[in-house]
Amino acid sequence: MEPIEQQLTELRTTLRHHEYLYHVMDAPEIPDAEYDRLMRELRELEAQRPDLITPDSPTQRVGAAPLTAFNQIRHEVPMLSLDNVFDEESFLAFNKRVQDRLKSTENVIWCCELKLDGLAVSILYENGVLVSAATRGDGTTGEDITSNVRTIRAIPLKLHGDNIPARLEVRGEVFLPQAGFEKINEDARRTGGKVFANPRNAAAGSLRQLDPRITAKRPLTFFCYGVGILEGGELPDTHLGRLLQFKAWGLPVSDRVTLCDSPQAVLDFYHNVEKDRPTLGFDIDGVVIKVNSLALQELLGFVARAPRWAVAFKFPAQEQMTFVRDVEFQVGRTGAITPVARLEPVQVAGVLVSNATLHNADEIERLGLRIGDKVVIRRAGDVIPQVVNVVLSERPEETRPIVFPTHCPVCGIGRRAR
Repeated sequence: MEPIEQQLTELRTTLRHHEYLYHVMDAPEIPDAEYDRLMRELRELEAQRPDLITPDSPTQRVGAAPLTAFNQIRHEVPMLSLDNVFDEESFLAFNKRVQDRLKSTENVIWCCELKLDGLAVSILYENGVLVSAATRGDGTTGEDITSNVRTIRAIPLKLHGDNIPARLEVRGEVFLPQAGFEKINEDARRTGGKVFANPRNAAAGSLRQLDPRITAKRPLTFFCYGVGILEGGELPDTHLGRLLQFKAWGLPVSDRVTLCDSPQAVLDFYHNVEKDRPTLGFDIDGVVIKVNSLALQELLGFVARAPRWAVAFKFPAQEQMTFVRDVEFQVGRTGAITPVARLEPVQVAGVLVSNATLHNADEIERLGLRIGDKVVIRRAGDVIPQVVNVVLSERPEETRPIVFPTHCPVCGIGRRAR
């Protein structure tokens, strides 16, 4: 076996493992940025040796298999993913590819939206009445979550207005606002329940409950961003026009959707949203940029896994992986002793992070954290960086337990850390 074949095999195995944890188990072990890096590496290697691309490579499909605990729904129109860009140069290259394919020197009109960090869902209305809902799953088949989606108050059970198509499948993102996420975790810590690492995991875990009464207690919400099935009716011939029509029928649409008439306008939108990100009240991980004209979308078409007329322009990651080098104990004004992880410095959301709070002994026990562990850290807005997950599958052999002081590390008085 050639060295590149070995690299490809290892990358595919690693990506499949993390796809399973993310899509099926709702328990991702690595941050999205690390997954994206691994996927980029695989695509670059496959581009060098296209003869080694296999049909089951993670680059050849959208997602992972759906949960078997739910009934399955086959998507009549596949739910594809989006290609990503991570910097201005890559976006400008994407813009040029679109113009070249359209054989046009005129600026494309782009419709720009927030890239919500939640769970993609498909909702089917027949004669204006909600009849089914499904997760994206592998893009072809998803899980039937109709009963759970019906509990989300932001999603209308019946559309209102005129000229509603006989069959209309809307697509969008179910997500959990930051305040709701914090309350769920606060309740979980108090009752000994599951604490979620981030709002996306909490939204997915809430939506994939077998008991819809549990879902109903979670403050989930929804924004619509697209359409799948359309039968027995018409929609406007622009993406923005369709979103406005959905809103008129009672479907929630983000108020940050913006038309941009030049690449620079798109970049300005990106940077404005990035600046406003900490104050939105919910997690986003970038912006989505789509050709506004439906006629041009049809001309551009699709590749196997994604449209040629849209791209996700992602922000610097709020989660990254690093190592815990030591744990120190700080004494607050009230005398409470707080453990602080000393980290191998890493860039998170554009800031160099070398420390992260561990809160208390209970949190360390919940994480199963040891000194030397590889961990996922998260920094969102002005929140102090925190350790959200231990990468147990990559635990080094030389880790050691964290020992709490029995006396105050400052004055030596005998008191136990809290």
